[in-house]
Amino acid sequence: MQRQAVLYLDGPCLVLAGAGSGKTRVITQKIAYLLRECGYSARQVVALTFTNKAAREMNERVKLLVDPKLAKGLTVSTFHSLGLRFLREEAAHAGLKPQFSILDSNDALAIIQELLATTDKARLRAVQQNISLWKNALMDPDAADRSAASPSEVEAAKIYRSYSATLVAYQAVDFDDLIRLPALLLEHNAEVRQRWQARVHYLLVDEYQDTNVCQYRLVQWLTGQRAMLTAVGDDDQAIYAWRGATVENLAKLTTDYPALKVIKLEQNYRSVQRILSAANQVIAKNPNLFGKKLWSDLGVGEPIQVTPMDSEEAEAESIAVRLSAARFERQAEWRDFAVLYRSNHQARALEQALRNLRIPYIISGGQSFFEKPEIRDILGYLRLVANDADDPAFIRSVTTPRRGIGQATLQTLGQFAAERQLSLFEAIFEIGATERLAAKQLEPLQVFGSFIQRIQARAGRKDGTARVMPGTGSLFGADDAHGAVGADGARDDTAGAILDDLLNAIQYERFLYDTLEERPAQTRWHNVQELVGWLKRKAEEDGLTLLQLVQHVALVTMLERSDDEDPDAVKLSTLHASKGLEYPHVFLAGVEEGLLPHLGRDEDDADPAAAADAMALRIQEERRLMYVGITRAQRTLHLTWCKKRRRAREDVVRECSRFIEEMGLAQVRQEEDPATRALSPKDRLGMLKALLNKA
Repeated sequence: MQRQAVLYLDGPCLVLAGAGSGKTRVITQKIAYLLRECGYSARQVVALTFTNKAAREMNERVKLLVDPKLAKGLTVSTFHSLGLRFLREEAAHAGLKPQFSILDSNDALAIIQELLATTDKARLRAVQQNISLWKNALMDPDAADRSAASPSEVEAAKIYRSYSATLVAYQAVDFDDLIRLPALLLEHNAEVRQRWQARVHYLLVDEYQDTNVCQYRLVQWLTGQRAMLTAVGDDDQAIYAWRGATVENLAKLTTDYPALKVIKLEQNYRSVQRILSAANQVIAKNPNLFGKKLWSDLGVGEPIQVTPMDSEEAEAESIAVRLSAARFERQAEWRDFAVLYRSNHQARALEQALRNLRIPYIISGGQSFFEKPEIRDILGYLRLVANDADDPAFIRSVTTPRRGIGQATLQTLGQFAAERQLSLFEAIFEIGATERLAAKQLEPLQVFGSFIQRIQARAGRKDGTARVMPGTGSLFGADDAHGAVGADGARDDTAGAILDDLLNAIQYERFLYDTLEERPAQTRWHNVQELVGWLKRKAEEDGLTLLQLVQHVALVTMLERSDDEDPDAVKLSTLHASKGLEYPHVFLAGVEEGLLPHLGRDEDDADPAAAADAMALRIQEERRLMYVGITRAQRTLHLTWCKKRRRAREDVVRECSRFIEEMGLAQVRQEEDPATRALSPKDRLGMLKALLNKA
C-alpha cells in the first residue's frame, strides 16, 4: 500500500495513514520518485507539514534518497514558513512594507491587554483564542461581529477590530496572518495566484487532519485546476479542534476533488498487536469517515496493565518505582520510557516522585526560561539596542515599564512609519517635524529614543548617536544610560556595566513590585538576576561586547527551541505534545472520568440540545486523544487512575475512564498496587527490591 501511494500520479490522492504506518516514508519516497523518475524539477515540488522537526526530518530523509543536485530548490517546510516566504515576496500586494514585523503570541497578547485594559489572564487568553479561531476560519471583524453569540464573543469581536487596525498601523502580522493573508491574496489577486500556481506543480501535505479552513483554502489555491496533490492524514488522530483544525477537511477532499484516490495504510510497524487491538476498539466507538483497522506482525505482546491508585501522590510514586524496576529488568535506557497525561498540572507530582528516585527526566512542552515574560522584557531591550529596526522589540520595550506612551500614540507612530517606510524607532525622530502628535505624546517617545541611542553608543553601535536630540528630559533617572565613571575618570563600557546601568535606568525591579504581588515579583526579579548573571559571565569568559552578546543569546534561544537533543531521560509529556512520537514503554496516568476524557466547563445558559451535541463532539475528540496515547507505545502499556484526586484543597472521588472499558480491559483484573499509599524511603526501596526479585 505504501508503494501504491508513492507511485499514484493520476490525480489528487488521499493517503489515510494509521499511527505508525510509515507516512513520513511515503511522503519522502514520493518526493524522490517525482524528482528521479517523473521529470519534476525540485523547484516545482512543495511539501508542507506542521512542525519544524517534521520538516527537518523529511529534508534529511530526502537528502539520503536523491542526488543533492536534483534536490536543489526543493521546498519542505511548515505552513507558516511557506506563508512567511510568500508574504516577503508579495508584501506590496498584501499592503505591507518589505520589512514587516512578525508578532509572536506574547507580543500579540500585550496589544490585546492594552486594548482590553485588564490583567485578567483567562479573559485575555479567551479573547486571543477567539481572534485566532476567527482568523483561521477566514472571518474578518465584520464576520466575527455577525457570528458572536455570547457576551464574551461580542467583546472579543470588538477587540478584534481594534487589534486588526493596530497591526495595520504597526505594519505587523501575527502568526495566524502568515497563512490567512496568503490564502486571501491567492483567492482575490489573479496575478499572484497565476504566479504561484505556475511554481507549484506538485504539492504534498502531511497531517492533513490538522488543517484549518485557512490552510485548506491555501492548499486549494496553490494546486488550482492541476490538482496534483497528495494529502496524508489520519482522521483518528485529529486532536486539535480547539485551535481551529477541522477533521471535516478530509471528508471535504472527496467532494472538492471528485477524482480523489483514497489509499489506506493499515499495517503498523511500531506496536505489538495487543496495543493495536485496544486502540482499534476505542476508536471504533467514534463515527468513522473512511474505516480502517491497524494490524501488526510484531507479535501479540504483553498484557496491558490497569492499576487503580488512592491518590495522585501514590500514582506518581508507583509509576516512578515501576519504571525504575522495569529499566533494570529489561536492561533498557531511561529514554525508552514515557509518562503521558492529559493536563500539564499532573506533571507536578510525577516530577517530585522521579526526583525522589533520582530518575532523569525531561518535560515536553514546558515553558522555556527564555519564554518567561520578564526574560523577554530584558531581551527586548537588548534586541532593540542591537537592531533598532526590530519593531516587536521596540513595542515591547517602549511599553514595559509603562511610561505614558499609549496605544493611540503608537498607532499614529505606526501609520507614519508605514507611510515613510521607516522602522518605528526611526519614525520617532521624523514625526516631530509633523503635527501628527501632541507635545505631551511626543516627549516620552523622544526621551525613550535618546535613551536607547546612548546605550547604543556605549555598546559600540557606530550609528548610535546619529540622531540624538538635545534638550530631551529623562524619565530614566539621572542620565543612567551615560554610565558609571571609574576612579580614573574612564567610563565603564563593558557588557556587564551597560547591563547594570540599563536595569537601573528602566527601574525594572520597581516595575515588577509595583505591578505584581510580592511572591511573583520576587520570582521574576530572581529570574532577571539569573539572566543578567549568566550574560555577564558569558561576556567576561568569551570577551564579548554587548552587541556580540545579543547575537549569542539569539542563537542560544533558537537552539533551545530545537528538538534535536535526545538525552537519556524519561519523557514526561501531555498527550497533545506526544503526537508523532513513540516509546518502547508507556505509562498513561490519570485515565479517569473528568480528566481523560476531560469534560470541560458546562455553559449554564447553553441550549440543552446544543450542549449535548457539543459534549458528544468533545468526547469524540478526547477518544481520539486516548487513541493517540495508546498508539505511542511500542511494547508495553500501563494505565493508572486515581480513586481520589485533590482539587482546590479537597479530595474529589473519581471513577475510572470509560475508555478503559472501551479498550476491552474491563475484565482485566485491576490489581491494587503496593504503592497506593505514599511511601517512606525505606518502603520505596523495599518495593523496588521486591519488583526486581519478581523479575
